[in-house]
Amino acid sequence: MNLEIGSYEAKTKLPELLRGVQAGKRYTITLRGEPVADLVPAEGTKQADAVTAVEAMRQFIRAAPPVKGIDLKALINKGRA
Repeated sequence: MNLEIGSYEAKTKLPELLRGVQAGKRYTITLRGEPVADLVPAEGTKQADAVTAVEAMRQFIRAAPPVKGIDLKALINKGRA
């Protein structure tokens, strides 16, 4: 849900709005009641978070000892049945 805010108020409260965006809020900036822009979180931060999460999972997998006595193919095929 976007919160609507007038352009003058957006100008005067920009630091507050940016803190809101960091917290995940989205704003639609209006000019004389008409929407002209959206203030939303940058996409790059999500990408960086995903890359960090994938690298953490890879490190976890490399550090985990192998599990012996389990037939992985059989488990996969059982799930497909």
